[in-house]
Parts: sequence; C-alpha cells; structure tokens
Amino acid sequence: MDTAWDFFSSPMNLAEITPQNMTFDVTSPNMANTKMYPGLIITYKVSPLFGIKLNWVTEITHVKDKEYFIDEQRFGPFAFWHHQHHFEKIDGGVLMHDTLHYSIGLGPIGTIANAMLVNSKINEIFKFRYQKVEELFGKF
Repeated sequence: MDTAWDFFSSPMNLAEITPQNMTFDVTSPNMANTKMYPGLIITYKVSPLFGIKLNWVTEITHVKDKEYFIDEQRFGPFAFWHHQHHFEKIDGGVLMHDTLHYSIGLGPIGTIANAMLVNSKINEIFKFRYQKVEELFGKF
C-alpha cells in the first residue's frame, strides 16, 4: 500500500500515467517533493483534444491517508470536475478505484460534444492509466 500511495500522492507522477500525446506538464513551482494535502493547488498544461494546450488548475480537497484523495477542477476545460481516487489493500496488492463526475457545460452543445468526443477521450485516458499502473506495479 505504501508504494502505491506514495506514487499517487505525488503530483509529479501524473505525467507518467497520462498519455504522451496529451503533453501533460505540471507547472506549479516546487512540486518535486510535495505530497497531496487538503488545499494543495496544482497547475498543469495539458492538450486533451486536437493538440490544443490548456491551463488546468485543480485543488486537492480531501485526503485520508492511504485510503483516498479527491481533486476538483478550479479552472480548466470543464464546467465541473470532481475526481475521487480510492485505494484498498487486498490480498496480493492494492485495488485502486476512480470515481469521476464531470460536466463540460455548454447546454445542448456540451451534451452533443460529450457524446461524440469527450466521454470517449476520458475513457481512453483512464484505460491508458490503468494499463500504465499495471505496467508499473504489476497485476494482482
């Protein structure tokens, strides 16, 4: 559990579990030795769609050591973003589970964009993330 928690509670490891074509960069200063804590603000530059670089700001709103943390977007491409990261010690390893609630806003246009593009991109990102985590930590 300690190894998984230490990895995921470091903002600098986010780039390693994000698809390279998204050119994910943590832009917050002095993050090299920072661990997640409630109130932590993390700034990024990321290209989620069509190579367009966007600024994204998240706040770590809740942390329960070695159980979960929650990040919420404060500025970025979504009207709403609430992402829970849960960790559970199981026989042979750690089970990690994400719960994501989001909205891109924009009314009916946003609903169409989500159905045609955004939802599948988010699924692609999480699929990559789970594969990368398995590659880094092994399969349980």
